[in-house]
Amino acid sequence: MRYYKLILYLIFFSFVFLLGIPHLYGDATIRAFDTPNDDGSSITVKWNYTGTGDTFELFRKTVSDTNWQKLKTLPLSKHSYVDDNTVRGVQYQYGIRIKTDTILSEMVISKPVSAKAQFFDTGKTLILVLILGYFAILIYFIGAAKKGKSLFIRKIAGLDALDEAVGRATEMGKPILFIPGISSMSDIATIAAVNILGPVAKKVAEYGTDLLVPNKDPIVASVTQEVVKESYLEAGRPDLFNPNKIWFVTDSQFAYAAAVQGIMVRERPATILLLGYFYAESLLLAETGNSTGAIQIAGTDAVDQLPFFITSCDYTIMGEELYAAGAYLSKEPTLLSSIKAQDYGKIAIFATLLLGLILGLLKSNWLINILTVR
Repeated sequence: MRYYKLILYLIFFSFVFLLGIPHLYGDATIRAFDTPNDDGSSITVKWNYTGTGDTFELFRKTVSDTNWQKLKTLPLSKHSYVDDNTVRGVQYQYGIRIKTDTILSEMVISKPVSAKAQFFDTGKTLILVLILGYFAILIYFIGAAKKGKSLFIRKIAGLDALDEAVGRATEMGKPILFIPGISSMSDIATIAAVNILGPVAKKVAEYGTDLLVPNKDPIVASVTQEVVKESYLEAGRPDLFNPNKIWFVTDSQFAYAAAVQGIMVRERPATILLLGYFYAESLLLAETGNSTGAIQIAGTDAVDQLPFFITSCDYTIMGEELYAAGAYLSKEPTLLSSIKAQDYGKIAIFATLLLGLILGLLKSNWLINILTVR
């Protein structure tokens, strides 16, 4: 009889003990996998659990290791975790336990997994489609230009006035002063200015006029020398090229401005071209040039300096017009095609914004969902 009581006591206490311990086996599963669309620096862990408890405790170890490292304590409402502190190619295992008060359940362990870099982020497929669409437009216009099709670009008054400005300098027997800004060759505005210098130098060579190009940056000075030399060769007048008239002045901002102002006052150029990136010296140069009576054509993408050029110069090339000037003057098919493709891209962007505005007013988010990069 005593044995029966002992057995009943054991069954009772075992039942109570088992109720007090959270069960994972059968109630929980855990899965670890390489995070999709990443650079191979993270592993995603997901688990399912239908029992009770207070928190999850997530552990990690490498396959070759024996000790588990605690990663995170997470609430029961959380069922996933991205481990972004992994080494690419190393295999990891993950384990999870349920904690209730001070009791921990048995650990459920995932299969070994390693992080790998994906070749392509599928969340950015839309960007790939848009880039391919832009290249298709660009290739079409390049082909059309090479076949002799005329590509229309709207008139830019400042660039159309270059012929008049060069002709005026020739008639007066005075030089043309070209100032390519005060930035370096790493600046897009300086590159645009050098692109304009080529056609200007060629026209100057054809007319036989002097061209002065003082530079603030020594690298820009070397580049402008080569560009002018090449333009004189193309014009068939290499004998007129004088490298001493394209020179490096100083890399000090206001010392350069003072030197150029001195050139304006002494040489009294008939035409002054201020093209590139400018800072506070813009008004000093433009006002001095204006006082000499020269025709001044200015162009920059520095928004803060545009008001000074507009008030002091005869013509002002603003913002993107400066980037398009090289194509406008040279009529090079590849450059013109690039400008046309950009214009169509802007039209597409504007149409998309307009469509998005209309759909937003109608409380529809499908366009936003399509264009969102995940």
